[in-house]
Amino acid sequence: MHSVVCVCIMTAIIARHGSVDEQGGNAGDIVSSTLSSRSVAPDGEPLLTVSGVSKHFGGVRAVEDISLEVRRGGLTSIIGPNGAGKTSLLNIISGFYQPDTGSIRFEGRDVTGTRPSGIAALGIARTFQNIALFSGMTVLDNIMLGRHVRMRAGILSSFVYWGLAQREEVAHRARVEELIEFLELEDLRKQPTSGLAYGLRKRVELGRALALEPKLLLLDEPMGGMNQEEKEDMARFILEVNRERGTTIILIEHDMAVVMDISERVAVLDHGRKIADGTPSEIQRHPEVIHAYLGNAAQREKEAAA
Repeated sequence: MHSVVCVCIMTAIIARHGSVDEQGGNAGDIVSSTLSSRSVAPDGEPLLTVSGVSKHFGGVRAVEDISLEVRRGGLTSIIGPNGAGKTSLLNIISGFYQPDTGSIRFEGRDVTGTRPSGIAALGIARTFQNIALFSGMTVLDNIMLGRHVRMRAGILSSFVYWGLAQREEVAHRARVEELIEFLELEDLRKQPTSGLAYGLRKRVELGRALALEPKLLLLDEPMGGMNQEEKEDMARFILEVNRERGTTIILIEHDMAVVMDISERVAVLDHGRKIADGTPSEIQRHPEVIHAYLGNAAQREKEAAA
């Protein structure tokens, strides 16, 4: 199955070769051109700098000497075959994994080894491949959880729900209601997430991450398992978050049409190493990228036939 996916991915890339502007993607096939038209990636100092990061699990080199710069206000995608180290890299950035070597700087500050709670407090939020919502809680309550790092009331004041705690509750709920409206979830705000369709649950998870008001948003396959209509909606939300709200985004996504349409920069991983980094059009032409996909597909087909 994976070999077929790889061939389809590269077929899509090659088919789109030449139709993508040198400075970025053309999102005409995914979202309206008014949202997706891109210019050169933003100038300025990097918001995030990953330098020579490695992470090994026994003999498995999940991430090997990866360096990456993400500029403030940009939308950078990370692609690669299954097992390339994409999610492991996000886990390192978000503090779930501690790197064996290398460093991570956020807004010029060394955050290497910072715990996930500390990373979130700095303004880095993420979503996960597997939906991580509280199924017995409503849409509104799940998104409200993303406000926890913004709350200042102590345990006692929260318990009695008075003074600062009450004022905070009102302010945070108003912010969450704005996100619910933005994500077009108004009619579902009181619904438990367990009863929602898959694409809507993905949208709620995005809302919870946005509730943190992140400076950097890490999206791990936000469109995985969605149909085309759901993908179009999610791509539109991602672009609006990036362009209208100014949030810097790192996106992991297997749908190459989406990646090439909405990304300003694309980094490609294979077997834990970064093999390419550039604009979508540069990545489409990169020989190592083509080999990583088609080569892996051919090898798996050979093994399956043996």
